[in-house]
Amino acid sequence: MDIGGLETVVANSAYVSARGEGGPSSGRDKKMRAKLKLPHITQCEHLKDTLDLAFHFICVRQPIGKRLFQQFLEETDEFKAAGGLWKDIEEYNTLEESQRPKSAQKSINKYFDSASKEFCSFLEEKAIMRVKEDAKHGHGNLFKESEQHLLKYLEEKAAGKYKESLHFYRFLQFKWLESQSVTDEWFMDFRVLGKGGFGEVCACQMKATGKMYANKRLNKKRLKKRKGYEGAIVEKRILAKVHSRFIVTLAYAFQTKADLCLVMTLMNGGDLRYHIYNVDEKNPGFSESRAIFYIAQIICGLEHLHQNRIIYRDLKPENVLLDDAGHVRLSDLGLAVELPDGKDKTKGFMAPELLKGEEYDYSVDYFTLGVTLYEMIAAKGPFRSRGEKVENKEVTRRILNDPVQYPDTFSAECKACCEGLMAKDPAGRLGFKNNACWASLE
Repeated sequence: MDIGGLETVVANSAYVSARGEGGPSSGRDKKMRAKLKLPHITQCEHLKDTLDLAFHFICVRQPIGKRLFQQFLEETDEFKAAGGLWKDIEEYNTLEESQRPKSAQKSINKYFDSASKEFCSFLEEKAIMRVKEDAKHGHGNLFKESEQHLLKYLEEKAAGKYKESLHFYRFLQFKWLESQSVTDEWFMDFRVLGKGGFGEVCACQMKATGKMYANKRLNKKRLKKRKGYEGAIVEKRILAKVHSRFIVTLAYAFQTKADLCLVMTLMNGGDLRYHIYNVDEKNPGFSESRAIFYIAQIICGLEHLHQNRIIYRDLKPENVLLDDAGHVRLSDLGLAVELPDGKDKTKGFMAPELLKGEEYDYSVDYFTLGVTLYEMIAAKGPFRSRGEKVENKEVTRRILNDPVQYPDTFSAECKACCEGLMAKDPAGRLGFKNNACWASLE
């Protein structure tokens, strides 16, 4: 009897069963569920003296804090219009270009017209006139200035009253719960999804909620031996800082005697490299429209990192994961770097400026974006074919000096986009979003 094969079958069956369970209470452990009960307000009042209560941190950047603050605005007559404007601006920013004019006009009539019951009088007259004028000419970033005035008003007028409300105390309750330690007893591990140099990733289920996650177990001995501790800590810190549907979400982090554990979004679709080369081995690679669809989502993830002053530095197909619906997220942020405030470049990856040891900035991520787009369509790298045995020194020479050769599968528009992204000069990578290849997304 093949014991190893039998164990694999059992692990797969348990995993499939856990994923397939339905109902609001499926997979929940009542004993563990009880530990998620919110504390009495008196148990968390001390957090007012220890938490960072800066407005932008608790009311804008914190997801649960922002949600509770917006609920407070909705339920307070004085700030109801401001809360409505904030939500409408956020909705406007997510709309397609063709849908924006109608949405913008609706918001202007509601919040920027002095005759309206919900007129936001706290907005500066210049800002109101500018929004109305820009709307006539179809300018982008229509509400950017108004949103800044809005948040400033809320910080000055609403934040203090919010901190005296039950909504704020509910926020403290959640922060207290968030601060409670989580251990491996909270999770049930299933089959191994993948292995790496520092450990393995397995599917797991949170016993208290029944929700499925991916548990990235990093072996402490391997981290110490291969000097990987710093990368693990960087990944944990950055994942805790960013909140984007295009980057894997860190739900929990804890350690056991043997491992550092990062519990993250479960991505069941595999990585892009697998889909490029293994799904259809006779016809590897993607169509341009499919590649552009993935690249657009990758750009959204990169831009969120850049907005938080983070350079990814490790974009490649195996680090882009797919979910059940076929959407992608960036993963493995161990090589990412955070730029200190006031510094847009850092000293010394595979972009030319990195290989030369020169200063670099966010544009290095767009070079690797171009490499990834090329590989998705050509089913080979632009500087080294799959399986080609070549020394790193030769790869470096090709990146620095050789022009990229494009097969006939590339349209003129997509070729131009790749050429712009993989420009040797970082300044030449600017403006790639204006390329005609993005028209297929509309």
